[in-house]
Amino acid sequence: MQKLRLRYAKRGRLRFTSHRDIARAFERALRRAGVPMAYSQGFSPHPKVSWVGAAPTGVASEAEYVEVQVVDRVDPDALRTALDAVLPPGLDILEVVQSTGGTLPERIDASAWRVELPGVSPEELSEAVTALLTAGSVEVERLTKDGKKIVDVRPAIVSAQVGVQTDAQSSDAGHDARDLSRPCGILMTVVRQTTPTVRPDDVLSALRVVADLVPPVPAKATRMAQGRLDDEGGLVDPLALDRAAEV
Repeated sequence: MQKLRLRYAKRGRLRFTSHRDIARAFERALRRAGVPMAYSQGFSPHPKVSWVGAAPTGVASEAEYVEVQVVDRVDPDALRTALDAVLPPGLDILEVVQSTGGTLPERIDASAWRVELPGVSPEELSEAVTALLTAGSVEVERLTKDGKKIVDVRPAIVSAQVGVQTDAQSSDAGHDARDLSRPCGILMTVVRQTTPTVRPDDVLSALRVVADLVPPVPAKATRMAQGRLDDEGGLVDPLALDRAAEV
């Protein structure tokens, strides 16, 4: 069998789709594209598809990952083209590489997020980010299926800074159009994948706790990258080893 690793994007309205529905759409696309999938054994065989840390519902992403196993060798570029042709708009296959071994989860321990906060000025956001980074602990309340839970967000935050909104980013097909006549702070943050998981909305709750920052309209979060943290706090591309082996 051959194992292939895919990076895909979740854009536009598709960010409001649950992971379960995305998984169904993906498996349907595999069938429509005629991919020779490997199946599990047992009474109810399932295609061998392994998802890696799916982004929360309501969050966009440029760096989601999934692994598939096939029984006949498949050209990675041909698979990317075939799947992209049958997936719904907004669910886009960006890259396919052949696995060189190991597992993807062991290559991922953090995410880089871009959070747009319309109605919040960069200056106001910068003050809130400074307060967050200087705090030793920031506890926020999260509503779970088991009730309310208190989570300390601060240990998971590796870095946070204020980015700049550009015309190119606003018109990018991967982002919703924004009204540049009103202020829009951009939070760029790297967050460790901890247990419990710290999500973008938890970071926004932390900004409210430390600086009483409350955006007048809902923020939009986009996961820009995933990977292992390097010594400088950056992220190592989880597909880099597989990509290098193809050269």
